[in-house]
Amino acid sequence: MDRHPGVEVICRDRAGAYAEGARRGAPDALQVADRFHLWQGLGRAVETCVAAHRDCLRNPMPGGMQPEATGRASGRGQDDSAPIGRRAEWKKAAHALVHEMLAQGHSRRAIARHLGWGLNTVLRYANAARWQDTIRDNRPRPSRLDPYKPYLERRFAEGCISVTRLHGELVAERDPVTYGMVRAYIATLRGAPSAAPPRPPTVRQVTGWITRHPTALTEEDRAGLKDVLARCPALDTAAGHVRDFGEILTDRLGATLPTWIDAVDASRLPGLTGFALHLHRDLNAVIAGLTLDWSSGSIEGAVNRIKKIKRQLYGRAGFELLRKMILLQ
Repeated sequence: MDRHPGVEVICRDRAGAYAEGARRGAPDALQVADRFHLWQGLGRAVETCVAAHRDCLRNPMPGGMQPEATGRASGRGQDDSAPIGRRAEWKKAAHALVHEMLAQGHSRRAIARHLGWGLNTVLRYANAARWQDTIRDNRPRPSRLDPYKPYLERRFAEGCISVTRLHGELVAERDPVTYGMVRAYIATLRGAPSAAPPRPPTVRQVTGWITRHPTALTEEDRAGLKDVLARCPALDTAAGHVRDFGEILTDRLGATLPTWIDAVDASRLPGLTGFALHLHRDLNAVIAGLTLDWSSGSIEGAVNRIKKIKRQLYGRAGFELLRKMILLQ
């Protein structure tokens, strides 16, 4: 900058070395803290705060977040009126595709060749009036053990998990069941997932829920965030501070930043309080960054693009090859 006088605005990261270099090289220039790095720093502070309250995440979800109970292994049929899951979605799309091509006048053999499917697969979808009809019934076949499954379930729930003992109880009643049948069914009860508690969200998940724009969250994300904030008042307060900072950043309300800093300081939240107080060390540049339109976003975008190209080349690209790839793209 000594060799290029006349610099009026310096948009930079908030590292102390950058600030000192700007002061020494262009003392009369206006320093502007980059908004991308401000939000990035806030995200790290939120992650620290969430990690400090991770016990709130380990609590079981409220009733609205409990997973639906799975069918018991006793052979009771599930409601197959509306199959769900990836397999069901794939079959629905495949059924629609085959019938669309049939409506266009393609033969079944032509469809099989075009899609690379077996002819029998195409025929199965073509002959099905509804896509649900392509899902085979995987319910278990009737077994001699079926009349005794309720008894085994009750004894298993009471804490009797010994196959030898349960088989002996049935044999004593002259029931026509074998040891292998009892052992196989008890194994399904031991591995039944219906009673498994839902996995709590991770610190990074909750951090992302809090720091991302609400419109970028899925319905499941919004429900998860609502449950976490309802259980943890501290994180609810932190989320409010993040929303307020987001409004300051997007609406260029830099003049209100000192009020935000005081509010965060009063809340004494781990991570966030330190972030807010640290803004005092570079307050003028931060206020300028939250007020003016100057930003290094285009530069950060170019840097990320270069990093992406380098990763695509598995980090083995030399300077000349990397330069050519950047110029070509």
